[in-house]
Amino acid sequence: MLAVIREVLDLRPRTKVEFWTDFKYYKNVTRLTTELGVSTHIITHRIPSGKFHRYSGWTFKDYFTHFDITVKDLIFGNIIGFFRFLGGIIVSFCRLISKKSRPDVIFLKGGYVCLPVGLVARIFKIPYIIHESDTVAGLANRLLMKKAKYVAFGMPLTDETKKAHPNYVWTGIPVAPEFKAVSPSRTMSLKKAFSFNPEKPLVVITGGSQGSENLNETTRLILPELLKIASVALVAGRKHYEDMIDLKDYENWDHASLESNFRMWEFNNTMDELMGAADVVVTRAGATTIAEIAALKKAAILVPFEVLPGGHQLRNAERLDDARAVIMVKDSDMMKNPSALLDEIRHLVRSPRLRADLADRLHEEARSDAALRLAKLILGEE
Repeated sequence: MLAVIREVLDLRPRTKVEFWTDFKYYKNVTRLTTELGVSTHIITHRIPSGKFHRYSGWTFKDYFTHFDITVKDLIFGNIIGFFRFLGGIIVSFCRLISKKSRPDVIFLKGGYVCLPVGLVARIFKIPYIIHESDTVAGLANRLLMKKAKYVAFGMPLTDETKKAHPNYVWTGIPVAPEFKAVSPSRTMSLKKAFSFNPEKPLVVITGGSQGSENLNETTRLILPELLKIASVALVAGRKHYEDMIDLKDYENWDHASLESNFRMWEFNNTMDELMGAADVVVTRAGATTIAEIAALKKAAILVPFEVLPGGHQLRNAERLDDARAVIMVKDSDMMKNPSALLDEIRHLVRSPRLRADLADRLHEEARSDAALRLAKLILGEE
């Protein structure tokens, strides 16, 4: 989002920008706008938003097998989410009712947070543009697409999508400018910067800023074997780091020298550099993460979490797996047999040619000008 705002301000420096975000990410947004030097151009507002919890592929039996999740997320979570959604409608209505303060265009990026804003924009006939990162549109975007001025997709369009709406366009997914193709020499220097052996393959495993419990626990099981063939960097995530703290026993230092070729972080603020140092990246199949890896031109093993609503991670991974741009290991397969992930990592670590082929094909999916394309759509210059 901020990458798009920067492009908008570059094209038209006097543009007034308001950034509406939910309470959860408000502090992150204000911090980022300050770090990027655009805080003086952006007014940031908080807005209530409610998520509709559901799980793809669940059978009737699953709702009783996972009764704690059913009660916490699907019952109480959705009741709370509904009232937050109503709050978002009310706040959006109050902010947009005055003609003097209405925007010329609204850019919707962020799923359920955007639904109340988009619905109120319809009432006041304010044009809005949607950006959908995933191969399959989420529920909120599906509800808003029909009346959108443009629907921009992060993934290449299927023939079916092209026929469905004349205003669909493939723009790619905007990523920070730091994410760009990394040369072999740069990869080696980045390994040194993180204290890894530059001559040894590096596997970076990450479940995102919050982390992935399943990826973390699988890493715990396969780590002794992994360290026989590669260095390993694990980003355990803020939510699960404390549960993985025992793995710090593998992180052995001799003064400033890393002897064990293993490091673990709660979160790394320079993910472009850490993934840039990698020979293999193992991660979930979120669209933005895929776009960042594609921009870096790295070989990836995607572990989609199948039960997410709409199965969007699975569809993202399947499309790229079919294109031979990534290797896919389903989360359910990994949990049944952790060696399934170990075998794929081992094969990729030992196959430089395959790594290069995967990286090249995935890099073809990247659109380095995605933020600029979206900025032009917003400003009506496309």
